[in-house]
Amino acid sequence: MSGLIGRKIGMTSIFDENGKNIPCTVIEAGPCVITQVRTNEVDGYSALQLGFDDKTEKHSVKAEEGHFKKAGTVAKKKVVEFKYFEEEYKLGEVLTVDLFNEGEFVDVQGVSKGKGFQGVVKRHGFGGVGQSTHGQHNRLRAPGSVGASSYPSRVFKGMRMAGRMGGENVTVQNLKVLKVVADKNLLVVKGCVPGHKNSYVIIQK
Repeated sequence: MSGLIGRKIGMTSIFDENGKNIPCTVIEAGPCVITQVRTNEVDGYSALQLGFDDKTEKHSVKAEEGHFKKAGTVAKKKVVEFKYFEEEYKLGEVLTVDLFNEGEFVDVQGVSKGKGFQGVVKRHGFGGVGQSTHGQHNRLRAPGSVGASSYPSRVFKGMRMAGRMGGENVTVQNLKVLKVVADKNLLVVKGCVPGHKNSYVIIQK
């Protein structure tokens, strides 16, 4: 779907016309430059490649500079392809937050916050083992049995265990656009979106 690349600024809250306090997230959406136009004739599918957030010449390689030079712009830190744009755009055009309207719904994709190594209670919502009496010693937050000895004599793949948590691609669907601040390229959506402050997010209609 058509959309933009943005940066999560942080969370705040606003009041609606009934005086209800609504938690929301502020996103810097664009401006994004069209760095490549994919076509069915050349690439086998149609899409627009968008670039966001300028990269310094010191941190960009010659191949990148040549690619972005065709679009008449400098190298970008984040590049994403979007399919199914309703209108036709040309190479080098700039897309802004005006792509979205107040009241419509969007999907926001980002990388969730990393939580490090966590146990099964926090990672998978286990309840902990049984009672704390009857000789129970120090196994309150243990996962319990992970497989029998006689059969299958092994632990099945995919068993929920302790391990690294977070740092995954997460998409939150159907977030309502509460406000569009065009002069500052800001998009205010209802609820929370994945990722830490200043992390990149992908906003899709």
